[in-house]
Amino acid sequence: MSFELTGGSDVNVVNGVRVLRRTQRENWQEAYLQRLAVTDVAAVFAAVAAAQVLRFDGPAAPPLAWPLPYEIGYSVVSLALAAGWLALLHGTRTPQVIGSGSEEFRRLVSATMRLFGVLAILALLFRVEVARGYLAIALPAGLCALIVGRLAWRSRLRRWRAQGRCHTAVLVVGSPEAAHAMATAFTDDPGSGYRIVGVCVPAGSGDRRFTTVDGPTVLGDDRSVLEAVRRSGADSVAVAATDHLGPVELRRMAWELDPLGVDLIVAPGVVDIAGIRLTNRIVAGMPMLHIDGPRYDHAKSSRKALFDFCFATAVLVLIAPMLLAIALAVRTTSPGPIFYLSERIGRDGIPFRMIKFRSMLVGADRAVDALIESHGGNPVFFKVKDDPRVTPVGRFLRKYSLDELPQFFNVLRGDMSVVGPRPQVQREVDSYDGEMRRRLLVKPGVTGLWQVSGRSDLSPEDSVRLDLSYVENWSMVLDLILIGRTIGAVTRGDGAY
Repeated sequence: MSFELTGGSDVNVVNGVRVLRRTQRENWQEAYLQRLAVTDVAAVFAAVAAAQVLRFDGPAAPPLAWPLPYEIGYSVVSLALAAGWLALLHGTRTPQVIGSGSEEFRRLVSATMRLFGVLAILALLFRVEVARGYLAIALPAGLCALIVGRLAWRSRLRRWRAQGRCHTAVLVVGSPEAAHAMATAFTDDPGSGYRIVGVCVPAGSGDRRFTTVDGPTVLGDDRSVLEAVRRSGADSVAVAATDHLGPVELRRMAWELDPLGVDLIVAPGVVDIAGIRLTNRIVAGMPMLHIDGPRYDHAKSSRKALFDFCFATAVLVLIAPMLLAIALAVRTTSPGPIFYLSERIGRDGIPFRMIKFRSMLVGADRAVDALIESHGGNPVFFKVKDDPRVTPVGRFLRKYSLDELPQFFNVLRGDMSVVGPRPQVQREVDSYDGEMRRRLLVKPGVTGLWQVSGRSDLSPEDSVRLDLSYVENWSMVLDLILIGRTIGAVTRGDGAY
């Protein structure tokens, strides 16, 4: 079954009855869900079969120990366990959660934990003794296999989406500023699967074009959404911040979109807020979104410091031969020292000496003011793509971020963290406003959101936004994810110079 670009849905009238025609989005979603189901079945049956074979040294197994007079073999137990597991997994395969985000995996883990919780309760109530070794193999093996299968299909889906397939066509509704921000966010993340097909803005906002979308995107005002849906073939309507659509209008819109098979998405109007800080709740019949405070204090915790020390030590031990080879290459290809010590501003504005392999000619710092002036005079995150001061070996080191490996010594000294905001020089800190200075609340990092989101190709505004997002939304899981993504970004060598 092939996956194609999405299109809108139409309502046909047959003998006076409204019949919803299947959309291309529904076609690819059904095919994708079927493939997930096949993978889940294979993972679950493989896990219970492996548990039975490994625990009992083969497919044959003693009967289940329980007080009833008749015997039940573990083959029956395995079949019942697999059937119950697969039944609970059905709720993890819905169009709302597949393809992006962490909700799919949260449901996956929750369904598995519920299954084994029920088993424990039944065993206690009916005095059934299930072999602990059997469950100890089946549970982790099955869960790992399920997660790997979902990750594999998600990776395949992102590749299909990068090829222009398997998208959800979205009509954005809201004020010009909010609609433009939402359209830009969708366009900058093609892996999310949303393709902007039009925008509706309040009457009188102007029929301007949005640079993030090709073609004339303003299809009407926020009172003509249904007409815009039919014109654009949208599968979903995303409502951003607007003063013209209140609770009554949104409820009416949901009723009107339902016969068309079009989803309604309402953005809460907050950006750069991690899911770990969000809690949904219903208050007086109204959905509320509770936002926890910024998490920069958590980034100062002792467990992060311990992780930094252990990780940096392990990395330095593993790459010691590489460090020696790089040091030899730097020393023999250009005159000057092996290392470059640069003053950077750390947590709470305290300066420190950051260690890097030298990638420029000696005395390169004396030319930086002239280069900044010749390239627009913006000192924030200043970098030149074809910097004449960079040596040939230094260009290679920068492409793959090898010049930054000695920064793990700064991590051991406590000046830096493995993951954090980008370390800045004094001239950049001097240009900070009140909001930008928040990035000094935590230690700078060897890597961070900026490293995996475009590196040197990022604009100064995007770099600052990503650094502030990290400071506000820190978690240990986020650090681990960014370390994993850094390996891929560095290996590809994209956006570094």
